[in-house]
Amino acid sequence: MEVVADRGLELLSTTFTFSVIVSFLLYYTGLRSRHQSSSLKPHATGSFIEDWWFGVQLNPHFMRVDLKFFFIRAGMMAWLFINLSLLAKSYLAGSVNRAVILYQFFCGWYIIDYFIHEEFMTSTWDIIAERLGFMLVFGDLVFIPFTFTIQGWWLLRNKVELPLLASVANCIIFLIGYLVFRGANKQKHLFKKDPKAPIWGKPPKVVGGKLLVSGYWGIARHCNYLGDLLLALSFSLPCGASSVIPYFYPTYLLILLIWRERRDEARCSEKYKDIWAEYCKLVPWRILPYVY
Repeated sequence: MEVVADRGLELLSTTFTFSVIVSFLLYYTGLRSRHQSSSLKPHATGSFIEDWWFGVQLNPHFMRVDLKFFFIRAGMMAWLFINLSLLAKSYLAGSVNRAVILYQFFCGWYIIDYFIHEEFMTSTWDIIAERLGFMLVFGDLVFIPFTFTIQGWWLLRNKVELPLLASVANCIIFLIGYLVFRGANKQKHLFKKDPKAPIWGKPPKVVGGKLLVSGYWGIARHCNYLGDLLLALSFSLPCGASSVIPYFYPTYLLILLIWRERRDEARCSEKYKDIWAEYCKLVPWRILPYVY
């Protein structure tokens, strides 16, 4: 098992090369597509860089396999596999402690939970709005498994003794993040399937018959992003505060989600027009209530 951790750079370079090649194939086959469905027809801008980076097709398939889901599944499984390899090396080195256990548990829970609730992914931005190009392919196959495990690599080389109180606080942050992230995504998904389904035991409040203003979605317009950020922070907190390196993931995610939130806001404003303006008045906070 520990051989994966020993071959990290080789695996990284191989998956990066594979991502580049696949992205060119997606670009080429996407432009040649004659499908008229929104998920398979070409959405080309005419700019090679933009179309290669963002992709041409929304949900391309290969032998009836949805490539978006295939790549994200591969990335999530690779994340788990690398973490288990790092755990094996820590065990052999006799360095498994509370910090390592917390990090491994949080990540393992998150990854397994993803596969249990994968259906909710069908309502997320990546699936419904992002085309499949280098950005997503690289993100799934390279960025997820090799940067989301930075904390594990760091703990392998740096011993961190977490106080009990810090460990409890870390667990609370993880739990809150998980409840908000999973709860918000579940509410949105269920609302799209059944607009009359109760939210927190009450009939949902809806703006213009389209936008949910109940539950987490009445607290902030992108409350799921808040949960995701808290989860990312909880993955890094077991590493302590002696270095900023383990905090790359939550820092990157904060930048990414703010950028994505701005793109989503612009898209929704154009799509829903006055309904979106009314929704923004009812839910003024973007991600973190009373702050942003």
